[in-house]
Amino acid sequence: MENLQQLAQEVVAAAVKGGATAADCVVREGNEASVTVRNGEVEQIKQAGSKALGVRVMIGQRSASTYTSDFSGEGIRRLVSGALDAAHITSEDPGAGLADPALLGKHDTDLQLYSEEVTRIEAPALIDAARRCEQAAFASDPRIRNSEGASCDASYGRKVLATSQGFIGEYARSFCSLSVSPIASDSDDSAQGMQRDYWYSVARNFSGLEAAEEVGRIAAERALRRLGARKVATTKVPVIFDQRTARAMISSIGDAISGDAIYRHASYLSGKLGEKIASDQVTIIDDGTIPGGFGSAPFDDEGVKTRRNVIIEGGVLRNYLLNSYTGRKLNMPTTANASRGIAGSPSIGSHNFYLQAGKQSPEEIIGSVQDGFYVTDFMGFGVNVVTGDVSHGASGIWIEGGKLAYPVEEVTVAGNLLDIFCNITAVGSDLEFRGSLASPTILVSEMTVAGH
Repeated sequence: MENLQQLAQEVVAAAVKGGATAADCVVREGNEASVTVRNGEVEQIKQAGSKALGVRVMIGQRSASTYTSDFSGEGIRRLVSGALDAAHITSEDPGAGLADPALLGKHDTDLQLYSEEVTRIEAPALIDAARRCEQAAFASDPRIRNSEGASCDASYGRKVLATSQGFIGEYARSFCSLSVSPIASDSDDSAQGMQRDYWYSVARNFSGLEAAEEVGRIAAERALRRLGARKVATTKVPVIFDQRTARAMISSIGDAISGDAIYRHASYLSGKLGEKIASDQVTIIDDGTIPGGFGSAPFDDEGVKTRRNVIIEGGVLRNYLLNSYTGRKLNMPTTANASRGIAGSPSIGSHNFYLQAGKQSPEEIIGSVQDGFYVTDFMGFGVNVVTGDVSHGASGIWIEGGKLAYPVEEVTVAGNLLDIFCNITAVGSDLEFRGSLASPTILVSEMTVAGH
């Protein structure tokens, strides 16, 4: 196995020797296996390995980066030379630079991001899981008449970061997923009244995935409950967002508090630190230290030790998400949210970004609504982060007398993020992480549901 730490340090040293006043290097390598099964037949098997290296150099306040997958001596020489040549001809940027050396560091405890088990998973096991998942969906009800397929994936890799300040860090991650998308129809003509949905499971190792049969059953249940969907007249009612759609709403907040949007004044939350921007029930956290978390890491992509940041506390905006560059622009310290690929300068990325759970179950929240809309799916992207305006195509289930009554489709839910989050009157207890972004069920006291 290659010593990636040594390689990264040699690249940084070569950049400094060539005239860089500062430099950093990211090296990644990984392996992935994935299969797709449709109607019991294997449609795709993919097995791939990759490795890549990127270097960023600074000459004063001029910065440039290059990347390569050629780890030979000549490949590295071309990489460093290209970056230095590019830096000489770029414009100066007062915000350019590495992270504050005083903030560099990493967690020494095991964050449980990697399982050796994943390296032993082979295609037959993935095919079997995908087949069982899809078969369970078909077996659950005769109205499940078709499938868009089931997929099972396993991947693992490691990442190294070295900087000219002397920082060197490395960590490994593994990831497995299983998903299926069944198609339901209440007519013998399967083209009539078709409805589809999906469900999935994710874990750090293969044995940690939920049972394939359970994933298939839930996916089928979600597709079946959409059969016979109606349109509704335009109205204003309480709106409940399930975990999946609430997560999309929380994601919009993540975009709005990104340092890039804030310093450019391209967010409706610019200049609102310390202000009330949501209801008392809203506390949003970004935490890079959760053991096993899908967004956890011992350090961010500038070598700053990750942390738990309270973003919104009881409705009050406490923090933006910042890397060193946006922090300098705003005269604030980084929040350890630097994120980068192999090429380019660090951008902003959340870690484990979530709305803190409340005390009511989803059933209790639904039971509290006499007439309203339970949103289970969004179509398209409909958020303007600059203004906070939201307009999403949606489907879900209408609520009557505190009970789920009938499916609804082809409607639009609209409002403004500031109003929506200020009007959250209940937050569910059902927080679970199926990725690095998570939210429990939420109830908004009133929104416009636009139908026919």
